[in-house]
Amino acid sequence: MGAVCLLLAAVRTVQGCLVIRYRWNLRRQREYVVTSDEIPWSEDRLFLGKGFRWDQRHTQRLHEARLPHNQDLLKPGVVSRIVDLFQSPSTAVVSVGGDPAIHGVEPRESDTWMEIGDRVGHTLVLGTTRVGKTRLAELLITQDIRRGEVVIVFDPKGDLDLLRRVYAEAKRAGRVGQLFMFHLGHPELSARYNPVGNFSRITEVATRIAGQLPSEGQSAAFKEFVWRFVNVMARALVALGRKPDYEQINRYASNVEPLLVDYFEHWFEREPAAAGWREELESMAIDKKSLAKGLQTRGARAVTLVEYARRKKLYDPIAHALASTLNYEKSYFDKLVASLLPLMEKLTTGRTASLLSPVYDDLNDWRPVFDWTSVINLGGIVYVGLDALSDYEVAAAVGNSMFADLTSVAGSLYKFGTGHGLPGEMKSRRIAIHADEFNELIGDEFIPLLNKAGGAGFQVTAYTQTWSDVEARIGSRAKAGQIAGNFNTLIMLRVKEMATAELLTDQLPEVRVVSTVVASSVTDNNDPADFADFSSRNEDRILTESAPMLAPSDLVQLPKGQAFALIHGGLLHKIRMPLPDASHDPMMPESIAAIGRELKSLTGVDIHRKPAAVTEEGKGIGF
Repeated sequence: MGAVCLLLAAVRTVQGCLVIRYRWNLRRQREYVVTSDEIPWSEDRLFLGKGFRWDQRHTQRLHEARLPHNQDLLKPGVVSRIVDLFQSPSTAVVSVGGDPAIHGVEPRESDTWMEIGDRVGHTLVLGTTRVGKTRLAELLITQDIRRGEVVIVFDPKGDLDLLRRVYAEAKRAGRVGQLFMFHLGHPELSARYNPVGNFSRITEVATRIAGQLPSEGQSAAFKEFVWRFVNVMARALVALGRKPDYEQINRYASNVEPLLVDYFEHWFEREPAAAGWREELESMAIDKKSLAKGLQTRGARAVTLVEYARRKKLYDPIAHALASTLNYEKSYFDKLVASLLPLMEKLTTGRTASLLSPVYDDLNDWRPVFDWTSVINLGGIVYVGLDALSDYEVAAAVGNSMFADLTSVAGSLYKFGTGHGLPGEMKSRRIAIHADEFNELIGDEFIPLLNKAGGAGFQVTAYTQTWSDVEARIGSRAKAGQIAGNFNTLIMLRVKEMATAELLTDQLPEVRVVSTVVASSVTDNNDPADFADFSSRNEDRILTESAPMLAPSDLVQLPKGQAFALIHGGLLHKIRMPLPDASHDPMMPESIAAIGRELKSLTGVDIHRKPAAVTEEGKGIGF
């Protein structure tokens, strides 16, 4: 009997320890911090953190933990206070806020992984400020770099810790020679990039520039005119063998006559019917009063060339389009392109101009020039710091142009694959795009990037605070819904907006929650012949009711560094993300100046790159 009692005592002790552990877990939650070397990674999976699959059991447990009579179980007990007294500062509990019971309902957690094949369906990360979005980005970027993927990081606010992490992981993986740093806030250390210099079709130049202009109401007509005007300039520049850039577009938008003169002279030199045109121009007399009103305000050289082509009945589509711009009276023409000039001024003013309109043959400039096709063929890493806190308009314009350029590159990869135009065959590469604060970058060009770029190996991970930010930026609820529908994976940290929380909770089914109802009743007995004066009844009723698997208020109360994730085809997981610790990382640079010095030392003879040859369609063959 003693042995049996000891066995039962042991069973009860184990059960009691499990209950104590469960209660302890409901109220105690530590911050999950790892060093760089401790970050797990795999060739075919993506590590998200420690967690568990959330199902009806956890909804039931959370419901029970929040009942009024169980509130004392969520408060620190005597044992917790005693343990806190003897803990060292290094192991003390870090305040992460929120409700620890949300994760504590499951004492047994394990590593949570996501299949790499699911990433081409794109990933959306939502969370309010200071809850771990950028640190999660560091975790994902670290794994992408170690896997050898092409990594492109867009950082509108220019987070120094994120830049340091990208550099440290590139150095740890032996890929620092493939790293390009583009930073509008530090142009003296930044690589250079021409947003309109590489394209598959010449029309893309006009689309990228005109796409930044307003298109509501009467502005739509001006936008279409600007598109045509920029397209004419781009066609002329490519025909002259020049690579379009913002400075040239700005220069000729203010005065298109020099471009017209250069192109007409270039055309006449190659046109057999215009033989001897120089001598004929010198002897040609023009009465300005007989010309159209628009031509009367133009320069003599431009007017003479246009009139010569008309009298000779010469035709060239580009020359004809350039000549048509002279038919507008100059002051009226300036009004038509008035919306273009402020945008061009923003992109060509100050030190930003040298980054976005690079001089390719400047041998004194050590800063490399990159384009997306070369980066993908190289298997490179690009950090893009847009310094949006200093100049929001320029940051948005550059970011949108880069996304439009990437969409064009995705189309080329669809048609021709990686390494088109280069000798030999290259294996296809995965391109991991991380867009932090992507609501500041998003535009109409972002929609086709999500819709169609997955087949080209693009895997976009977008980070933002609320979904309303996206709707406000895109200006259309329908388009915002179209964008949301293209993110197959959703990771949501703590959010403060109910509409954002419902983006996740509305996708979850309802479950049955069990409740216990205590009922008591007393009935008096007035029969004098009956011995009993009254009868009483006490009962516990077990009821089931329908409840959401997760309520929006649960997402509002999440601790820092924790999230719910819809992965593996819409399955709900609760995860704790590891926050990378850079305090003892020998690879971590001290400052952005140190990164600049290292990158400068790595640039050798390949730094002075020559312009790419321009084909008939205007696409650069390569460096």
